[in-house]
Amino acid sequence: MNYKRLETFVWVASLGSFRKAAERMHTTQPAISARISALESELGVKLFEREVGSAPIALTAKGKDLLPYVEKILYQSEQLRKRAESTTAYSGVIRIGVSETIAHTWLSTFLSRLHNEMPKLDVELTVEITTVLSAGIKDRSIDLGLLMGPINDPSIVNLDLCTFSLSWVASPMLNLPDRLLYLEELTPWPIISYARNSKPYAEISQKFRELEGPPAHFFASTSLAACRSLALDAVGVATMPDVMIEDALQAGTLKRIRAIWTPSELKFTASYSDEPFNPIAEVAAKIAVETANEYAQMNA
Repeated sequence: MNYKRLETFVWVASLGSFRKAAERMHTTQPAISARISALESELGVKLFEREVGSAPIALTAKGKDLLPYVEKILYQSEQLRKRAESTTAYSGVIRIGVSETIAHTWLSTFLSRLHNEMPKLDVELTVEITTVLSAGIKDRSIDLGLLMGPINDPSIVNLDLCTFSLSWVASPMLNLPDRLLYLEELTPWPIISYARNSKPYAEISQKFRELEGPPAHFFASTSLAACRSLALDAVGVATMPDVMIEDALQAGTLKRIRAIWTPSELKFTASYSDEPFNPIAEVAAKIAVETANEYAQMNA
């Protein structure tokens, strides 16, 4: 029985669309349709109800009955591959979404290891904020996310990766006092922070809303590199991961600000959907965990 046809059946059933399955499997919609038709002919049953218009493709009663068996076949095939230690046989494309903090730290090491272990695999990389990456994982447009997690969804696997502490920093040109500061003392300048629809921004903005006196003004950005540049240019006071400011602190172009409150550390996970079973994402996630652990040990 053709493995690719079985895999196609599972993806169409999961996504409810020949078009989406074609995008996921990097082929054309006619090719997906041909595989399903060939599988139906081989099994002698109709697997999908093909509705006219934009309605999702629905499984027939027989299709629903056979789906768990097909998923089991694919799972057992993957276990056979693992037993044979044949990760080098993996091919195709994996779509990886990455938070910028990781992109600036151990992403290159991870991608090198991924290529060494699965040299036939192509990678499509997206650097985005966690809310965008989380949505991509849920709708299956992203196979693996390295993001601020976990994602609270029963179909999503979350593996702990690493944590990054945050600090308040500013250019010495702002002449902030060298003592413990109240948050109110930071509000004369813009607060440079993460994007508005991110966890850090929500925490920081809530904390400043609780203060008495004039409201704080925020310069929010999806780019940590942009936030760093704004801080270096004395535009405002920024909260940044320590790993992204160490060189500037040593050079004296940024100064760590001691404040009475500092945002919570950033916790990252390797997150992917296992419905349907995605062996490449599973293996890649474990490589990410190993890479993150090694990075943490080296920088302890």
